[in-house]
Amino acid sequence: MEYKFRVLRADEIDCRVAKCTAKGFQLLLYKDARCDMNILDETVGCFNWTRDHREIKGNMYCGVAIYCDERKEWVVKWDCGVESFSEKEKGESSDSFKRACFNWGIGRELYTAPFIWVSDTPRENNGKYYPTITDYRVAEIGYTDDRVINVLKIEGRVQGEWKVIYEMGKKVGGNAPAPKQAEQKPITPEEMTLELARKFKTAKGTAYGDLSEDRLQYIIEHTGNAQSKRAAEMVLDDKLSAIDEDMRPIDEDSLGDLPF
Repeated sequence: MEYKFRVLRADEIDCRVAKCTAKGFQLLLYKDARCDMNILDETVGCFNWTRDHREIKGNMYCGVAIYCDERKEWVVKWDCGVESFSEKEKGESSDSFKRACFNWGIGRELYTAPFIWVSDTPRENNGKYYPTITDYRVAEIGYTDDRVINVLKIEGRVQGEWKVIYEMGKKVGGNAPAPKQAEQKPITPEEMTLELARKFKTAKGTAYGDLSEDRLQYIIEHTGNAQSKRAAEMVLDDKLSAIDEDMRPIDEDSLGDLPF
């Protein structure tokens, strides 16, 4: 018998801050271990799966085994975990279990999530930035037949009220619309260099290197011009790499909740 795990519901997905800059912050989607346990119970039955943890060369591994009626044996899939900042053993154990469940296909659709950028005016403290919006929830999510995310709406608590702070394919709040693309000299995306990408011009004459992260992401998601998309991707990657040192501190459970 082949088990097919369903896609995650909106209420089973959480968000955490990956990076925060002076202009906004990036969110990541993740599932927790309780979600995996519930879906395993729901799909295969609580008596038909088990987990095993082993330490190999200083790393914690978890094997999730499901009983196969046709083969009359247990089939197990393993993966390694990453420790949390506060509780090493607990963090590694939980993370290895979630990664092993990804190997079975539970929540694997989270890998198809878009780049989630929220424009904000973060608080600054000793050179580090912290979002003014601190609570998040996935309000809506949808998938294609191939389990690729094609609908995503995220809400944040703003002054005590839940408001949409990100919607896939749309600009939220007072963000400016994406600029029209200017005609460029012939150059293939493969020939594009970071220097050329930074100097690439929009229809209004603004260089891509001067665009904010959210405008670059909007261009990536909406432009039909391969040159413009490649330029925006290169400049955005360069900007995010440059702000690694400003990454927002992660709470004790965040690292263990990553979907990869």
